[in-house]
Amino acid sequence: MLPRMARNELRPVIRLRSTAGTGYTYVTRKNRRNDPDRMVLRKYDPVVRRHVDFREER
Repeated sequence: MLPRMARNELRPVIRLRSTAGTGYTYVTRKNRRNDPDRMVLRKYDPVVRRHVDFREER
């Protein structure tokens, strides 16, 4: 049996929700030490078919 690495809280799983109001989300991980604030990434929203800001939600 292979040993499993523990998931630590330094790189938590976060959800990025579209600011276009479509409810579309991306799921990713972030390094809390490098990015302590809420993340904002510009990604593609297929519902409105354009790039919009996605904000981290907790």
